[in-house]
Amino acid sequence: MSKTIPLNGTKNGVISVTKIEEPYGAGSGSVASVGISLAGNSNEPEWKVHIPLENIDAVIEALLALK
Repeated sequence: MSKTIPLNGTKNGVISVTKIEEPYGAGSGSVASVGISLAGNSNEPEWKVHIPLENIDAVIEALLALK
């Protein structure tokens, strides 16, 4: 699963969200990788964060609270 979202306030920027299986080697837990690219290159974001899938619900709740 992968999704690219236009980054508000930029000409070409994107937010990319991808599920990565075993990102740190065999047996490591899956993560959601959230990347930001001001240049519009979702495959090589300038910033990224990996969120363990077990934390997704809490992160979504915190993001919704910011709204």
